[in-house]
Amino acid sequence: MIRRLIPFVLALAAAAAAAQGNVTRIVVPFGAGGVQDILARAISAELGAALGQKVIVENRTGAGGTIGTASVAKAAPDGHTLILSAASHTINGSLYAKLPYDPIRDFTGVAHIGTVEYVLMVSAALPVRTVGEFVDYARANPGKLNYSTAGSGSATHLSMAYFAGLAGIDMVHVPYKATNEAINEVLAGRSHAVIAANIGALGFVKDARVRMLGVTAAKRSKFLPELPTIAESGVPGYEFDSWLGLLGPAGIPVSTLERINAAVGTLLKDPVILDRLAKQGIEPRALSPGAFNALLRADFANMARVVKASGARVE
Repeated sequence: MIRRLIPFVLALAAAAAAAQGNVTRIVVPFGAGGVQDILARAISAELGAALGQKVIVENRTGAGGTIGTASVAKAAPDGHTLILSAASHTINGSLYAKLPYDPIRDFTGVAHIGTVEYVLMVSAALPVRTVGEFVDYARANPGKLNYSTAGSGSATHLSMAYFAGLAGIDMVHVPYKATNEAINEVLAGRSHAVIAANIGALGFVKDARVRMLGVTAAKRSKFLPELPTIAESGVPGYEFDSWLGLLGPAGIPVSTLERINAAVGTLLKDPVILDRLAKQGIEPRALSPGAFNALLRADFANMARVVKASGARVE
């Protein structure tokens, strides 16, 4: 009886392996509704069609994105496990005292998708209407204001810690699991401020519960042209934006790497995808794997300087 079952069991195992090999997982290290989650779900179906296989999105949250990121670092380098990463990936290399992975050596830049700017949003309950007024109010009330983020180590955390450090203000950090949760706290009046990516902020431009005071980039945003930059509004030297892209474990074969990179490059020429990205405040930009990996190394060095200037640290 056992001998008869062996071929059947082996056949099932082979079928399962084949099915697994025809599925690519995009891990999102933050909760549903956040920047990476929205983008991953916006491209997953079309990416699957371009690759000729099913692409699924899997949220693996916790510890500022490091739990989901660590799972990808340890995955087989076959191109079937990727992560939709952003600046928090390179931030964590300097923000955390210890990480279970190296953000550069343990990963391969697979496909750059684009860049996203951030917006300083405050509760309408605060008596401020400009960045300068917000800084003055915070200085007059040290330790009494709080800001919400998508978690310790997230770009929403570091961007505000960096802002507070340059502006010389003392605010309390309240971490959540995703950008939408952080924004909801400001909408509800329980949090005083948040720096959120365009992708999460654009839907609240006309919402009376919040005020948008400034954008974090070096120049004004084409998506919010009426808003001044934070640097021009009283915090000179402040600049923060984020890359967005797919990373995989180190060691992915060049042919696999180029196949996925080409598929994403094709998507970034698709009017339907470009429209989705525009609605999310993302500036698309395709890069070769080599250029993307060079960007990662440069951003790692830049974020080390930003982390140091912010004074942020996670033990």
